[in-house]
Amino acid sequence: AVAGSTVELGCSARGDPAPQVQWHKEHGDLPWGRHEVDREHTLRIRAVTSADAGAYVCTAQSQLGTAAATTFLHV
Repeated sequence: AVAGSTVELGCSARGDPAPQVQWHKEHGDLPWGRHEVDREHTLRIRAVTSADAGAYVCTAQSQLGTAAATTFLHV
C-alpha cells in the first residue's frame, strides 16, 4: 500500500448461526481513530503509515468453532 492511502482487507465468514467476526493486528493494536469494520467484515484503514505494516488476523467464531485467516500489509 502507498503511505497515506486507504486500505481494505476483506474477510469472508458465513455460517448458521452466523459467526462473530473480529480483526486484530499481530504485535500491536489496530490504528486508533483510523480504522473501521463494515457489515461485510471488511477492515478499512485510512491514511496508512509504515507503522501500520504487519500481519492482520480475521477471526470468525460461533458455537461450531473458530476459524482464522491472516493477511500481511506492506506499506
